[in-house]
Amino acid sequence: MDPRYTALARNLVTHSTNLQPGEKVLLHSFDIPERMTLALIRAVRDRNAIPFVQVQSALLDRECILEGTSEQFETSSHWEMERMQKMDAYIAIRGSNNVFENSDLPPEDMKRAMKAMKPVLDWRVKKTKWCILRWPSASMAQQAKMSTEAFEEFYFNACCMDYGRMVDGMSALEGRMRNASDVRISGPGTNLSFSIKGINAVACGGTHNIPDGEVFSCPVKDSVEGTITFNADTIYQGTSFSDICLKFKDGKIIEATSSSNEDKLNEILDSDTGARFIGEFAIAFNPMIREPMLDILFDEKICGSFHFTPGQAYEEANNGNESQVHWDMVNIQREDWGGGEIWFDEELIRKDGLFVPPDLHKLNPDYLLSN
Repeated sequence: MDPRYTALARNLVTHSTNLQPGEKVLLHSFDIPERMTLALIRAVRDRNAIPFVQVQSALLDRECILEGTSEQFETSSHWEMERMQKMDAYIAIRGSNNVFENSDLPPEDMKRAMKAMKPVLDWRVKKTKWCILRWPSASMAQQAKMSTEAFEEFYFNACCMDYGRMVDGMSALEGRMRNASDVRISGPGTNLSFSIKGINAVACGGTHNIPDGEVFSCPVKDSVEGTITFNADTIYQGTSFSDICLKFKDGKIIEATSSSNEDKLNEILDSDTGARFIGEFAIAFNPMIREPMLDILFDEKICGSFHFTPGQAYEEANNGNESQVHWDMVNIQREDWGGGEIWFDEELIRKDGLFVPPDLHKLNPDYLLSN
């Protein structure tokens, strides 16, 4: 057994989900090596918890969605929900041999499948202890423009880092976001303002996603005004997008453009009423992740970035927006990416990717990477 598998599995059942004796956990293995699933089963049993395993394939999923019927999706949703309701925890490791596997699926097929599974997703997020992470593959290494070996080393370093060093800084940022009213963000192609008054903030240090490193809140639904341009490319529903620019009025996206697949962008934003409103605002600071790699679980944690999310709001920081869409779009504000500023109530919080107030310095890379 690769010792890195064992270390990662141990981290997931202890720090991430804190499994207790007798708890039931669904292990969702999606195009990953059997030995990693084996390491997870053993780690769960070491906690005297009870493992259940689901093995899944992107290639087979695509075939099931293609020309799938409403009856098929609803039946799948029914038995998926029945199983999920019996679980105390959920750990998913998702591999990807081809990130564009679903790029040619008919939009209506994809929409029906996502709509049918949304109740299962909502239950899992709201009612279980959950953690989701990607699995390193040659495809991911190619996206990151790294060799497979170098990418694997990067992956395990990022996933197994000491997330405890983030706690003090995250707590300070979480408190500031909970107490803030007005947010202003500026940078190349971006002049955005909104309110987070009365909305909760949540620190994320390795409990729901690995890798991790963000604090998220949510704008008051009708408060977003201005323009934002995203300088990190993104993939959603198997389609890639570059240079997305969104214009807001009274909280709603009134114009959406991109340098690629603009029709598809607007098609997704027209999935339902809530898709043109924002469901999350998050500030990220993982020092191990510096460049986008077209994988959102990594890209949304990029050091010196923030993400702004059309679609469904999380229950923990809820503005009431509901949608089958939840699309994290990333803007990197480090100086090497053009810079930018984030202000809370006329106080400069972060400039060019570095936190300014002394109580937030522990979220800057020089502290997080120090021994």
